[in-house]
Amino acid sequence: MSIIEAIILGIVQGLTEFLPVSSSGHLEITKTILGDNSVPEESLMMTVVLHAATAFSTIVIFRKEITEIITGLFQFKNNDQFQYSLKIVLSMIPAAAVGVLFEDQIDQLFGGQIMLVGFMLLLTGALLFLADKAKSTLKPVNFKNAFIIGIAQAIAILPGISRSGATISTSVLLGIDRERAARFSFLMVVPLILGKMAKDILSGDLAAAQTETTLLIAGFAAAFIAGLFACKWMIALVKRSQLKYFSFYCFLVGLGAIVYSFI
Repeated sequence: MSIIEAIILGIVQGLTEFLPVSSSGHLEITKTILGDNSVPEESLMMTVVLHAATAFSTIVIFRKEITEIITGLFQFKNNDQFQYSLKIVLSMIPAAAVGVLFEDQIDQLFGGQIMLVGFMLLLTGALLFLADKAKSTLKPVNFKNAFIIGIAQAIAILPGISRSGATISTSVLLGIDRERAARFSFLMVVPLILGKMAKDILSGDLAAAQTETTLLIAGFAAAFIAGLFACKWMIALVKRSQLKYFSFYCFLVGLGAIVYSFI
């Protein structure tokens, strides 16, 4: 892997982590196009670093909200702040359970299976198109909806299904205010990303990785900067109800991926 390829992967991860077009699907497609021949340990190391970058960009953008969530959890006062913190925790349970129980099966899906990615992008596009047509409301996130959104996040573990697209679309279809939906979607993933990073580090899977530090730094920087931009942009787009354009993009890339898989 060259430094240019590391930067490209970083930009792809940073943009697609927040934009509803599937970061995992785009990384798989990009690696295939670039002809990524990294050994599994190197690929895992770069993936962990890129996800760390987008997690930190989320923390920077939502530092105030994240501080309030942490504070709310430890105050043990039955107020709005404490309840919102509990909703974030509740939303994490489905994805965490799927990740722990089906880790090996999930890992097998991330091996350049471009056709699967293509079909899942088509599914993401359909979901975004439906959400774009939903009427705007001012409903907040309740506990029931938080769990349903969490199920959507768990399904989005599949490569090609956008996590932000699935969670934001599900929220909007449930009648939740669009800006609240976007903020909740981005906040609920931070603990999961950090938890997955910690698990990979503690498991020792990264110990054998020999990826050059320069490549990791380049990828991290590119993903972090792109993530800051994409996060702010996505919130503004959701408020203006412009998800349909991303649905058209997902349809186009999904069909392209399916055709490419036959070449």
